[in-house]
Amino acid sequence: MDNRTKTVLSFLVVAVVVATVGCGMNQQSRFQNFFLPPSSHITATAADVEPPPTVSNPNLYRNEAPDFLLKPPAMSPGRPRADALVVKAESRFEAGKKFYQAKDVVDARREFDGAVDALMDAAEQNPEDRELYEQRLDQMVDVISHFDTAGMGASAEVEEGKFEKAPLEDILTMTFPVDPKLKDRVKELVASTGSQLPLSVNDAVLGYINYFAGRGHKTIVAASERSGKYRAMILRVLAEEGVPPELIHLAQAESGFIERAVSRAAAGGMWQFLKWRGNEYGLQQTPYTDDRMDPEKATRAAARHLHDLYNEFGDWYLALAAYNCGPGTVEKAVERTGYADFWELRARGVLPAETTNYVPIILAMTIMEKNAAEYGLDHLQYDAPIEYDTVQLTAPTSLALVADIIDTPPAEVASLNPAVLKGRAPEGWALHVPKGTGNQLLATLDTVPTDKRISWRVHKVETGETLATIGRKYGALPAAIVAANNLKSGEALEGDRLLIPTAPRPEAPARRPVTHTATHRAPASGHTAGVKKPAARKAPVLVAHNNAK
Repeated sequence: MDNRTKTVLSFLVVAVVVATVGCGMNQQSRFQNFFLPPSSHITATAADVEPPPTVSNPNLYRNEAPDFLLKPPAMSPGRPRADALVVKAESRFEAGKKFYQAKDVVDARREFDGAVDALMDAAEQNPEDRELYEQRLDQMVDVISHFDTAGMGASAEVEEGKFEKAPLEDILTMTFPVDPKLKDRVKELVASTGSQLPLSVNDAVLGYINYFAGRGHKTIVAASERSGKYRAMILRVLAEEGVPPELIHLAQAESGFIERAVSRAAAGGMWQFLKWRGNEYGLQQTPYTDDRMDPEKATRAAARHLHDLYNEFGDWYLALAAYNCGPGTVEKAVERTGYADFWELRARGVLPAETTNYVPIILAMTIMEKNAAEYGLDHLQYDAPIEYDTVQLTAPTSLALVADIIDTPPAEVASLNPAVLKGRAPEGWALHVPKGTGNQLLATLDTVPTDKRISWRVHKVETGETLATIGRKYGALPAAIVAANNLKSGEALEGDRLLIPTAPRPEAPARRPVTHTATHRAPASGHTAGVKKPAARKAPVLVAHNNAK
């Protein structure tokens, strides 16, 4: 049996197993990063895992495995290339396991990343069989996640950022009982509620209202309060793109307004874009950045995508469904049944299970927010809107250096720049810093050599510190600190701001995001013994002038 046949058969086995628990992969589980424990699956939404077009059972999401899973799919132009990528993925995956067993974490991570990338490329080469590839991807990711959490140091680096699980992932495939007393009251409320998004009241919507009013109340409250950071921006962008303001709740369903929400199958950000779909709308990736994690860029892309989907289907419910499971899935459902109506498609079982609940969730949240007092949502403590200055970087720059210069905790700088993935922003990047600190940052960056902004630091001398203690903190020689700052003596005077010429650290290979809640260590405190109080002399050459307005 040749390798290609083995590969296809391995996919079929995985696919049939998956089919027995439901074909529709949880759409919000699209990119939980590539080292995510299986217990933390995220529901992915934005985009677009679409089932193959040839099916014999009109309901792929009930009891039987469809025919295409039981026999090798027909040859397509993309298959030879895709098969080669699958073989490559399996080879690199096995190599990664060997490196891991040999405790070579760096090479293990490199091979695992390569394996995942090859499988994703295979799906792009042969989209007809994308579901098969993604099922194998899920299996591979689950294995890698155990390696990563067990011994590959997934949570060791604060500066690379933390990625979080979308809070609603667990309920997208669930239904909830309907309170008989609820129906008439909700219909009464909706009848007097203005909305650009049509509002429907049925058992599916009522079930989620019942859930969010009861045991899911904390979830909707937490997400609503979190939305305060971006609510004004989101509503502005939606209006500019001609999209109903109520679709802010799509981001709530997708991510709970978590900037770095990620899913197992590769969707990321507040609006949960797959990489390739985001690229279509201008969301780009580099080794150090991912525009999907930028709230405003991703909001703009989502609004334009939703507008395009509405133009295609002429119906907001179908547009929302297509955002979740992909326009191709909705198109095929409409063609197969002859109905261009979301509720009819839902009743006939021709949409993925999570999509059938996705639209009711958004409607439930919309109805509840528009009637906030009725559901205990009228006294929320919204997060303060994010305000920042934007600085255009003229050279690659570390966020640690930025934090040093503007006297801001590194975690705060990172939180303003969720699209910066590895603690460094590339040349030309529009960096966000706390309001009022932009001018200070620009003035001080001009004193740092452009080729040193990745590695060098700035240190404010505290009581008791000497050049020797400062040097030990950063791994820099006192003589190098003297030279970098043109100091006339070896003294470190309290209040001085010194350039610290640290050597660049070896860079670990790029890795997939790891899902967990961020925790940040407090910075090491300065030494307090044996310091000379400053004599009357000028500060070193590097002085950060606080002339920000």
